[in-house]
Amino acid sequence: MRIVFMGTPDFAVPALVALIEAGHEVVAAYTQPPRPGGRRGKELTPSPVHKEAELRGIAVRHPVSLRGADEQAAFAALEADVAIVAAYGLILPQAVLDAPRLGCLNIHASILPRWRGAAPIQRAILAGDPTTGVTIMQMEAGLDTGPMLATLRTVIEGKTAGDLTTELADKGAQLLIGTLRDLAVHRPVKQPEDGVTYAKKIDKAEAQLDFTQDAEGAERQVRAFTPAPGAFFVLDGERYKVLAAETASGTGEPGVTLDDALTVACGTGALRVTRIQRAGKPAMDTADLLRGRPIPAGTRIG
Repeated sequence: MRIVFMGTPDFAVPALVALIEAGHEVVAAYTQPPRPGGRRGKELTPSPVHKEAELRGIAVRHPVSLRGADEQAAFAALEADVAIVAAYGLILPQAVLDAPRLGCLNIHASILPRWRGAAPIQRAILAGDPTTGVTIMQMEAGLDTGPMLATLRTVIEGKTAGDLTTELADKGAQLLIGTLRDLAVHRPVKQPEDGVTYAKKIDKAEAQLDFTQDAEGAERQVRAFTPAPGAFFVLDGERYKVLAAETASGTGEPGVTLDDALTVACGTGALRVTRIQRAGKPAMDTADLLRGRPIPAGTRIG
């Protein structure tokens, strides 16, 4: 097929690669404009999709909006059979949705209609969902409301957001290839009206650990915000990023350490921090941190 690809982060890259390796003609890659980044935070850094597309000789476009008539005309002029969208980051106007012969298909990292919206992976972990997955859907004007073409499930277990992002990106790419191959026989299925939830964008303030909840909830916070933005607590004015933790037995006042090994009392149970990072320092096992920076029992965290 003649395809326009629209995506931005690492999650989208496996789908782009899979389309090329399956023999489809990717005529253009739309992505978000380069953003300030690099070691000094000032160099304009292209997105992962931008880098991959350039590496493979695909024309890259990064408009700040698709609402203008000129941008819509340029998109239509590509005469695509279908557009594939994966975490692109811009709303597609109706003129863009209608331009490809077969419309626009989206790779969404949940089993719809649960967790429509911007952060489905993190919200599924925070909610304690036992499973999640990926959905290939036909796009329409609503937010992730279009009919579904294919779904694939996976268990969450103890996975972090980073783990699930990698897994669902790879599985979603393969599901997409199969869906395109059998598109003529795939009948879109309307999403159920029951079970709709919305995965609002992550606010960095949500990553501060809340020890008043039960230990299981605090542990899910750690996994949901790994690797970014990173769950954290503040001690003596310094921020500590918690990279890994486990639930533990013990009771006490929420937010107070129960031992010298950084086990923190929660509303129910306790959370033992096993890997940690101080601001401006490398990540390390908690035991290594505590040898140089003891945090004794009875210390209030946060």
